[in-house]
Amino acid sequence: MGVRVPSMIAGAKQILKLQSHSITRETQRKRFVLPISVLNHPSFQDLLNRAEEEFGFHHPMGALTIPCREDAFLILTSRLQAL
Repeated sequence: MGVRVPSMIAGAKQILKLQSHSITRETQRKRFVLPISVLNHPSFQDLLNRAEEEFGFHHPMGALTIPCREDAFLILTSRLQAL
C-alpha cells in the first residue's frame, strides 16, 4: 500500500486553515522537539510565518507560540514526519 504525499500535505494545510479561525490560548504550555526535516517543510514554514506575524519571535524564555490547537499541531507534525 502506498502513501499519497500530496494528499497528506493538502490535509495538513486544511487543518491549519481551519485552525486559523479558532485559535485557542491554552493556559498550560507544552514543549515539543521536532526533527529538522519537519522544520524545513513548506507547510511548517507557513505555520512559523503565521506565528511570527501573530506573536513575534522575541520571547524572554526563548519559546515559540504556535497559532493552532495542540491536537492540530500534533497531526501536522506527525504527518510531516511520516514523509
